[in-house]
Amino acid sequence: MAPTLSDPTALTWAWRAASAAYSRALSAVDGLPAERAEAVLLPTFRAGRRCWDAMIAGSGGRHLPIEIAYEDTTLPGYLLRPDASGRARPTLVITNGSDGALTSMWAAAGAGALERDWNALVYDGPGQQSMLFERGVPFRPDWEAVLTPVVDMLVARPDVDASRLTAYGISQAGYWLPRALVFEHRFVAAVADPGVVDVSASWLRHLPSPMIELLDSGQKDVFNGYMAEVDADPATARTFAFRARPYGITDPFDLFTAVRGYQLRDLADRIRTPLLITDPDGEQFWPGQSAQLAELLTAPHEVARFTAADGADVHCQPLAPGLTQARMFSWLDDQASFLGP
Repeated sequence: MAPTLSDPTALTWAWRAASAAYSRALSAVDGLPAERAEAVLLPTFRAGRRCWDAMIAGSGGRHLPIEIAYEDTTLPGYLLRPDASGRARPTLVITNGSDGALTSMWAAAGAGALERDWNALVYDGPGQQSMLFERGVPFRPDWEAVLTPVVDMLVARPDVDASRLTAYGISQAGYWLPRALVFEHRFVAAVADPGVVDVSASWLRHLPSPMIELLDSGQKDVFNGYMAEVDADPATARTFAFRARPYGITDPFDLFTAVRGYQLRDLADRIRTPLLITDPDGEQFWPGQSAQLAELLTAPHEVARFTAADGADVHCQPLAPGLTQARMFSWLDDQASFLGP
């Protein structure tokens, strides 16, 4: 029998599923030539966000929209709670990657937190979702400027146990979260899925060594000349546009130079927060960097291997969310339990 509108559980699922469907459509649009993409990109994003907001509004007060003070504006956030009692709970702050939707954060960790009687906080940071599509605010490497205001907001709330704050960073947030932890020390523990020491590695591996030499030597015009030839291929041009958009930089030389600044080599040893680092077989974007991050750390840490034999290989273990969350939440709970009841 089909669910009726009087079934709140079915409604929650339906709104979330609709939002996820629009997000998948958005990924098919983003990166198209501007004259084709712009007409449908923002309306598609907004349709998906309206569905998400309808889910939040229909939650009976369990889930709350929150505006997070950030510089001279705000970041949109959502506090997901198991119920509307307002009881203080452990809270997981989920930081998104470069192009995921809120529904992907729900699936990756938000639902798992709720099942364990935790809160979860999801938000759009600079260059992510509404901050990109509606406000045109690009990525930034210094994510402590983003995450510290999030923590400031949470610790002031009576429904958040400020002594049991934890954090999870997925995909490119495997860089952003550890970067923020260099400066932000109020988390009991954190998870980087996977560990990312140098974001630019996923960009530079597509360049031949002579092109990297042009970057190193500052030969901007020559570099851009070669990139113009590469962009003559429509598929390559689309991929480049998709990856470049959230950085807010159109000049290829300037973009590659900026991305090279997203690295932790000189900072990771200053992290104090215990860190779990996932390390799947077949990592496509940052292979070997989870181990590299572990080697740089002086804080307590553990590398969680995920294997093809377990069906848990490749970037962020997409076919094994249950296994990922089982290991992640068990480890986070162990860290938080040191504080006592």
